[in-house]
Formats: sequence, C-alpha cells, structure tokens
Amino acid sequence: MAASRRPTLADVAREVGVSAKTVSRVLNADGPSSPETRARVLSAVARLGFQPNPMARSVRVGGPDTTVGLVVPDPGNPFFGTVAGAVEEAVRGRGLTLLMGSSADDPERERALVGTFLARRVSVLLVVPSPGADHAYLARHRAGGLPVVFLDRPGSGLAADAVAGTHRAGAHEGVAHLLAHGHRRIGFLGDLPVRLHTRRERLAGYRAALTEAGLPYDRALVANAHTAADAAGAARALLALPDPPTALFAGNNVAATGAVTELARSGRRRDVALVAFDDLPLAEALDPPLTAVAQDPAAIGRAAAETALARLDGDRSRARSVPVSTRLVPRGSGELRGPG
Repeated sequence: MAASRRPTLADVAREVGVSAKTVSRVLNADGPSSPETRARVLSAVARLGFQPNPMARSVRVGGPDTTVGLVVPDPGNPFFGTVAGAVEEAVRGRGLTLLMGSSADDPERERALVGTFLARRVSVLLVVPSPGADHAYLARHRAGGLPVVFLDRPGSGLAADAVAGTHRAGAHEGVAHLLAHGHRRIGFLGDLPVRLHTRRERLAGYRAALTEAGLPYDRALVANAHTAADAAGAARALLALPDPPTALFAGNNVAATGAVTELARSGRRRDVALVAFDDLPLAEALDPPLTAVAQDPAAIGRAAAETALARLDGDRSRARSVPVSTRLVPRGSGELRGPG
C-alpha cells in the first residue's frame, strides 16, 4: 500500500484475508463473527492505521468517526471562541461534530490533546500551534490522509495548510495611522520576549512603519504586556518616561484592555492616542471609542474548515497558506492629534 494513501476498508480486508463485508460487520458489531476473525480484523486496523471515511456512516471504529478535533490556546478568549463557532458552523453541514480542547499554549499539553483526538479517530485536525511545539510527529497521519490545518500561526516541522490573519501588515497599518496623526513617539505593548509568530509579526510591522517614517526604533518604548495587569503597569511606566510616548500601539486585545484601564485610571484617555491589534467587544462604548486593527476570526475559522473539508474530499495539492486580511477600524482613540 502506498505510504501517501490513506488505508481503506478494502486494505484491511486484504490484510486479514476476508471480505470487506466481514470487516464492516466486525467494526459495526452488526453480525456474527468468530473471536479469532474479530481479533485479526482489529489487529489489522491498528497496524494499518485505518481511519474510516467520515461520510461512510456504516463504518465505525472504536467510537465516533464523524468528528473534527480543534486545539486552541484559550477557549475563553473571544477571538478563539469566534474561530471555534465558525468552524463548528462550517462542518455541521457535512455531518461532522466539533471536539475542542485547550493547550494553554503548552506544547506538551497540546501534543497530549492531539493524541487524544487521534485516538478517537477524528476525521480532521485543526490546531492553533503552541510556541515551541514540533509537529513532525503528525507527518505519518497527514501522509495517511488526515487533513491537518494550522490556524492563526504556522506549525513547525510539518508541511501543512495554514490559515492566519495578516499580522505584520495589520500592525503596520495601525502604526502608520498614528504617524499620520502627527505622533512620533509611539509605545508598543506586547509579549516580551516575543515567542509567538503572531507577536513577532506585529512587532515587525510596528518597526517597519517607523522605518518608513524615518524614525528610529527605540527599545525603551517597547514594553512587556503578557497580561492586562502587565499592560497597565507597562503603560504607566512608559508614560512616566522623561520623553514619554504620545501614542500607544497595543499588540493584542489583552494588552489593549490593560492600556485602556491605565489611561482611564490616570485620566489620560483623551491625552494619549491608542490603537489596538484585535478588537474589543465594547470598543465602541469606550470614551473615546477604541481604534483597532480588526481581525476576522470567523473568516479564519471558516477558511480553515473549508480547507480541511477540501482535503477530505480528495484535494491532494501542495500545502498552502491562506491569508485573511485585517482591517483598520478608526473610532476616535487613534485619531487624537500628536504634538505640533
């Protein structure tokens, strides 16, 4: 059997030396079979790594065969919750059920969760990669026909489809927006050291916008903001500098939450311009409303599901990256004028 082809029911039957009907009868427990035949069939299934066609409802091996496994860092984050909702909506029409688990951005936890999904014989695997994770172990499964799609970030060690927002371009646009309103001292709030691909791309977009404006990259204006509390403290420290920034660019929605909190606490919401990468649910209700570089998590989820379903339907083209564009949403906080 070719290594690049997913094992079929016929392959199992050929391996055991029985008919496909006998294999189906054993797997579905819908007819008599001898203990010896059953043991041989199940052994061949495990040996070949057979995974039933999710559209073939008559074949079920050790549980559901119409499931999609989705690994996200934090299901409580509105971004990933929206991604999951879009995936579920897209696969439901194909008779597939979504299973979701959290990796907490821990590569070991991610791999254990993926292992659980594989043991349940999911028909599709969607993963938001954890920083430092190595996905080479999935090569055998992907070669066997299991659709694997990375979301939001590229995987490592595996050539597989990836769907993500345009992080660098979006950050560039957000910072350029602040520059266009006269700001020359722009602080950056984000995860440091930069471990995630998304965070690296956003910092790169920030730096590129400054370079294009003929401004130097000032490391003193770049602060760590892993949590909202970090971001609030970082914003406070930046604004206390002898030559403080007149604007802030928050590298994610958590950093934006902390920045808004600190600016409101200090009474500086109308003194310091703010642009956030990733929108907040109540952005328009703030005073002033929050300007944001908005991703489209629903579009990311749909695109990932559609890419996986195309693979399930027989698409064997080379692995590809699918970009989902961001868009700048000007609302007020980013339009405050800089000095001069």
